[in-house]
Amino acid sequence: MHGPRHEHRRGLFYGLAAYGAWGVFPIYLKAVRTVPVFEVLCHRIVWALVVLAVVTAVRGEMGAVVAALRDGRALLVLSGSTVLIAVNWLVYIFSVSHARILESSLGYYINPLVSVLLGIVLLGERLTPLMKAAVVAAAAGVTWLAVDLAQVPWISLVLAFSFGTYGLLRKIAPVGALIGLTVETLLLAPFAAAYLGWAVSHGRSGFVSGGPGIRALLLFAGPVTVVPLLCFAAAARRLPLSTMGFLQYLSPTLQFLLAVAVYGEKFSRGRAGAFACIWVAVAIFAYDSVRRRAPEPVVDA
Repeated sequence: MHGPRHEHRRGLFYGLAAYGAWGVFPIYLKAVRTVPVFEVLCHRIVWALVVLAVVTAVRGEMGAVVAALRDGRALLVLSGSTVLIAVNWLVYIFSVSHARILESSLGYYINPLVSVLLGIVLLGERLTPLMKAAVVAAAAGVTWLAVDLAQVPWISLVLAFSFGTYGLLRKIAPVGALIGLTVETLLLAPFAAAYLGWAVSHGRSGFVSGGPGIRALLLFAGPVTVVPLLCFAAAARRLPLSTMGFLQYLSPTLQFLLAVAVYGEKFSRGRAGAFACIWVAVAIFAYDSVRRRAPEPVVDA
């Protein structure tokens, strides 16, 4: 039987694997950039469902999937989260294929703050003074980026708000992460399969015209979607929320490094200023989160 330290180390491994995989996901998307963005999304949905079906069958959880589909409340909530995850995936794929990884990175940096704002607006939660400062710093960063781009940084905002709202809905849905994603991909699969069939019949399929390398990569969309989720679930069972809170910034940091160091995206002074504001916001948010979760000191009677 393994002790707490061993389980904690395993949790760290799974957490680093999950967020690390999400952080380097642009490498995969760059490899299939010759395939239309919407087709990549559809392949991701279809092949993720295939992998999820195998995993749920092996784990004996098909009954839970059927139960979720029969539960009216769960199905309603998951229908909403399905739309949000589809939008999030589509915009993220678009950002990578159009050399705008920096904007997607910023979106995932501010996502935790967006989740806090949603909690205030929808759940009546209150902001601490430090959290207010973090929100102001993040807003300044987004405004700075808007000025630098001469347009609203819609990629960052759509990614942050779609995923933040998705997370909120998934907290309401009475199902686990694996079952939830299985239902979501199951709901999306008919539309994705219909589009893929249409693309083939009209000679517009990147899968057909792309050669064996592209076909293999598109088939691999299933595992690269599901495996990080399984690692995340394993980490969440073993690590405290404070540790998971820090690990979540690994993903946008790796995306940022890939965008600047590998793919040569322009990192102007304006973008540097925007990211500086965001990093200050993240630091304040992380500090306040840890401070509020810290145990009270024990005072001898």
